[in-house]
Amino acid sequence: TPNNDEPNDLRITCSNRRCEFSGTNKRRLPIVSVDEPVYRRLPCFMIATVDKFAAMPWTGQVGGFFGKVDRYDDSGFYGPCTPMGGVPIPGGKLPPPELIIQDELHLISGPLGTIAGLYETALDQLCASGENGDIRPKIVASTATVRRAESQIRALFNRDHVDIFPPPGPNRRDSFFAETVSPSVSNARMYLGVTGQGRSPKRVFLRTCLALMAAAQKQYTANKNEQSNPADPYMTLLGYFNSLRELGGARRLVEDEVSNSLVGFGERMRIGEAEGRFMNRGPLKEVLELTSRVSTDKVADTKRRLEKAFAPKEKESVDIALATNMISVGLDITRLGLMVVYGQPKSSSEYIQASSRVGREHTKPGLVVTILNLNRPRDRSHYERFSVFHESFYRTVEATSVTPFSPRALDRGLAATVVALARHGLAQMTPAKGATEILSKRQELTWISNLMAERAAEHNKDRSAADRQQLKDNVFKRCQDLLDEWELIAEQFREKGTALQYQREVGSAQRLLYQFLDPELDAVNPRFKKFRANRSMRDVEPEVNLWLRNFDNVPLEDSEDG
Repeated sequence: TPNNDEPNDLRITCSNRRCEFSGTNKRRLPIVSVDEPVYRRLPCFMIATVDKFAAMPWTGQVGGFFGKVDRYDDSGFYGPCTPMGGVPIPGGKLPPPELIIQDELHLISGPLGTIAGLYETALDQLCASGENGDIRPKIVASTATVRRAESQIRALFNRDHVDIFPPPGPNRRDSFFAETVSPSVSNARMYLGVTGQGRSPKRVFLRTCLALMAAAQKQYTANKNEQSNPADPYMTLLGYFNSLRELGGARRLVEDEVSNSLVGFGERMRIGEAEGRFMNRGPLKEVLELTSRVSTDKVADTKRRLEKAFAPKEKESVDIALATNMISVGLDITRLGLMVVYGQPKSSSEYIQASSRVGREHTKPGLVVTILNLNRPRDRSHYERFSVFHESFYRTVEATSVTPFSPRALDRGLAATVVALARHGLAQMTPAKGATEILSKRQELTWISNLMAERAAEHNKDRSAADRQQLKDNVFKRCQDLLDEWELIAEQFREKGTALQYQREVGSAQRLLYQFLDPELDAVNPRFKKFRANRSMRDVEPEVNLWLRNFDNVPLEDSEDG
C-alpha cells in the first residue's frame, strides 16, 4: 500500500486506460528513475552520468550495483544495509556489471575527467569478477573529436589495449560503415567568416543577424506555397557564445536593435536594384536561451519548440535562440540549419561539436557564420587562414588531459575513493555504522593502498621509471595515512562511547565524511578535513562575485569588445 507520508517508490504507468501498463490494470512500466527504487530493484540496464560516482562513499546501497546483495523478494534485493527481509539468492550473490558504455568520451577530460579517473579506480575494482578478481568489465566508449585516445583511456580506465571500431579500411573515404561523398551528392555544411576592420564585433553581429534573418524571410515567402518550405531551417537562427557575459550583451542587442531594424530592413536596396535581396520581418518573438542560467524545464521546453517547423503566426515558433557550450552535445534537432558563432571558440573540438548542431540532415544543408574579432590575435589568425583551417580542422583537435593522480586531484578525490573501496569491498563495513569496523579490519584494508599505488604507476607510462616509482610510493603513503587517521578517529569516538558512521544516517553516531563546502568543518578537529568528499564531481569550491570600481569609487560597467 502506498505511504503518502513517506513514499519509497515511484511507479510509472501509461495514461491510456486500455494499455496493459495503465494504473487500472495495476501494472507499471519496468522503469525506475529515483535513487532509492534503483538501489532496491537493481535494473539490468542503467543510464547515469559520471556525477553518480560521487555517491559511492556516501551511500551503502550503491554496493548492490556491484553484486553486493545476498537476498531478494518481489520488492527487490537486499544487502548489508538491510539486514532483514528476503530469501537467499541462489548462488549467494549477483554478478557485477559486465559491460560499461561510455558515451561522449571526449567530454570526460580536464577537471571532470581527472576526478572521474580516481573514482574509476574504485569502480573498476568493484566490478571485477572471477576467482582472483582478474576479470574486468568490457568498456565501449564512443567519441567524435578526440586525439591521443589511447592515453586518455589508460588514465581513465587503466586499459592498455584499445580496439577502434569501425576499424580503418584501405580506403579512408569508404570504410563500409561510412562513406564520404561530394557536396553534389549530399549537401555539406558551409562555414563563412565575417569581420569588420574598425567595427565592434557587436556591430558586425547586428549586421550579420539582420542580413541572415531578412534573407531567410525573403526565401520563406517565395516558397510559402510549398508543403515543406525549403527555407524553414534558416528561419530560426541559433547563436553560439563562448561566455555568458557575451551572450547577455548579445541578447540585449537582439531584443532591441535587431528586432526593431528588421521591420524596415527589406526596403533598403542598392541603387539600380529592381528587387531587394531582403524582406521586412518582425517584430521578433521571445528570444530563447540554452544556457546554465535557465532552469531545466525551460531548456526542455526550448528544445521542444526548436523542433517545430516555423510558422509566422505560430506563437511557439522560434526566431532566434542563444546558447553556450551546453549545446555542444545532446542537441540533435535535424530541423536547424543556421548558426552564428560569436568569436572563435577556445578549442577546435568545441568548435566542431557546436557547429555540427546545424545541418544534421543532408537535405537541409547547414550554414555557420563565425563573427571574428580582429583585435584578438587568435581570431585574426583564424580569419586569415579561414579556408585552410576549415578544410582540415579535424587535424587541429586538441589532445585531452586526464591526470587523476596529480597532487591537486589527490587532494580532491583520494579520500572518497579510499572510503568507497573500503565500504563496498568488505560487507561488514557497508552499513551506515560500518565505518567503526575499521578498528578490526584495518590490516585487511592495506590492499586498497596497494591497488591505488599500482594504478598510479600504470596510468601514465610515458613517464620515466623513477618518476612512476616515486608517484607509486607517494600514493601508497597517502592511502595508508588516510586509513590510519580513520582508525584513530574511530578509536577516539569508541573511548567516548560513540559509534562512527559515514554520514548522518542513523542515531547519534558521529560522521566521518564532510563535503568540501560544509560549514561545520570550521568547528571540528582538523584531521576530519582529510575526509572531505564530493557530492558532485564539480562543486568543490565556493563561488565568488566581483564588483569592480574605479579610483573614484564608481562601479565599472562591462566595456565593449574591441
